[in-house]
Order: sequence, then C-alpha cells, then structure tokens
Amino acid sequence: MKKAILTLSDGTTFHCQSFGFEGPTTGEVVFCTAMTGYPESLTDPSYAGQLLVMTYPLAGNYGVPPREYWESERIHASALIVADYSEEYAHWNAVESLGDWLKREQVAGITGVDTRALTKLLRERGVMMGRIEIEGSENASPKAETEGDYGSINWVERVSCKDIIRYNEGAGKKVVLVDCGVKANIIRSLVKRNLEVIRVPWNFDYTTMDFDGLFLANGPGDPDKCVEAVEILKRQMAQSKKPICGICMGNQLLAKAAGATIYKLKYGHRSHNQPVRLVGTNRCFITPQNHGYAVDASTLGNDWEELFVNMNDGSNEGIRHRTNAWFSAQFHPEACSGPTDTEFMFDRFMEAL
Repeated sequence: MKKAILTLSDGTTFHCQSFGFEGPTTGEVVFCTAMTGYPESLTDPSYAGQLLVMTYPLAGNYGVPPREYWESERIHASALIVADYSEEYAHWNAVESLGDWLKREQVAGITGVDTRALTKLLRERGVMMGRIEIEGSENASPKAETEGDYGSINWVERVSCKDIIRYNEGAGKKVVLVDCGVKANIIRSLVKRNLEVIRVPWNFDYTTMDFDGLFLANGPGDPDKCVEAVEILKRQMAQSKKPICGICMGNQLLAKAAGATIYKLKYGHRSHNQPVRLVGTNRCFITPQNHGYAVDASTLGNDWEELFVNMNDGSNEGIRHRTNAWFSAQFHPEACSGPTDTEFMFDRFMEAL
C-alpha cells in the first residue's frame, strides 16, 4: 500500500495508507457509526461529495455484493476512510474485494487512520472539508471536484436522473417519485406494494401529470439549493390534496414548501441506531439515517405539526399536515442498510392513495 495523508481544513493531518484509487481527492469529511453496510452507504447518492469515515474499525471483511444489491448504479461517496482494511474477504454473496471495487470505481480508500480521534474531532468542531493525497500520485479522482465549500454545490442536480424512468408499468396506483438522489430500496419498497412508479428529475414539473400520489426521495447536500423543486411542490399542494410522502431530503423539501426553514447540523446523523419518537406517544423506533441538515420545526405553519422527533438531540425527524395526507420522515424507513422498524411508512402512504 502506498502512503497517504488526510488533511482537514483546520490543518489537522492523519498519516495512513491507500487501498483504493491512487489519486488526490477532496470532499466534506463526515462519519457514520454503522457497524455494517459499507456497500449500501458508498452507493447511496446522499453521500455524494463526501469523504466517509466509518467508526467501526473493520471494513472489507465481507467483500462487495453484485450490482443488484447496491443502492444506485455506482459509488457516490468521494472516499472511504477506515481504521483497518481487511484485504481478505469471505461471504457467499461477494464478487470482489472492497479495494478492487474502489479502484475500479476510481474512489479513494485509506486505512490506518485513527478514526476514533478523527470522529471525536468532527464531533467537537463539526464536519469540515478534507483532502486525501497519495504518495507519488498526481492523477486526481474524477470525484475530486469539491475544492470549495460543500454547501455551495447543488448536489441534488448532480445525482438526479435526467429523464423520466418508469417501473412496474400497468400495475396499481400511479406514484410520481421525485428523484433527488433516490436509493434503490425506496423504489423496491414501492414496487413490491404493486405501485406503478414514475421517476422524474428533481426539477421536473409533474403538476399536470396523471398520478395518484407524490413521493419525495432522499438526496445529498443543502435543500436550500433546490428552489425549483420547492416551487413545483408548492404548486402541487395548492391545486391538489393528493397524498404526499417524503424521506430525508423529501422531508426537508416538504417542510420548505410548508414555509419552514432548514439549518445545518454540526456533524449530522449518519448511523443505524438513531432513536426517534412518534409525537404524541411514547413509541420509539430505531432508525437508519444519513443527513447533514434538519428542519427547524418552530418555523412550521399552523397547518403543520411534527410527526417524529430525535431522542438524542430533539431535532425534527418528520412532519405532517393536520388535515391532508401529507407526511414525511427524516430517517430512512426503507433501510438498506439498517433496521426496518419504520417500514410501515410505505404502508401508510399506500393506504392514503
């Protein structure tokens, strides 16, 4: 393995080794506390432009599964940072090693990092930009494009589909899925409930289309950059009471359409173990999450209320309209990877159609 250096924007450096693509890479450094699921996380479009730190020390021991198990068609994270990379892997469903996959996808991977110290630093100072440099390598990764502020880029525009894509045509009710960076398991969850899914780009005007319900997908970056998506959603809500459900970025876009404001979390929620409470009850759920921004629930209009709250920091985890079937979750009920405690959100949406 070649020597590598991770340099944070505050000047902190970590000396390590490269096991992925050998080229300089930049991005926002974030950490995830999940113990498993690196293939799903790496292919989750919500990680676009980010250097992903896994707090669980071991990575690569179960290799990489076939493409049909990924959450999108490629790796979206700019790099993977781990404490201990396992060169040998063993799993019945693995087709290649994690290192070979990263090299083929031209994504940096570094090991030998004190991820505990790095995570503590990010918790204390907040997420920040970072740069990975590999000894003797000058060919930059295609993903090394985040030289400035991560929040200045419209990441949703970069990962959203460019054309309409249809799934399960001719099935039951029709659902328009606004692709802000949708995970594959959201589509699977809708299709397995016998719904016809019409996937549209993030800024596509669907207000004149024939459909039964609207689904707002997850996605990366700052929701304040998605002005067009919010304006289209406002028009839809003004002209129709058709059911609307949102996940992650979808929660934030729905909240913005409702008049609320968004703020950036210090270090975000990226894990499989975030506890959320259903407002008005003592029912709690363990949820998988991946987001760096949150809804300021105090800015919601009188027609709206919180649906879920985070039990760790009190931040918003979902909203709902008081009379219409419009609701959302900041967490990922479709999981992949993570617990499936809240998959009932898809059933609630289907019942409302």
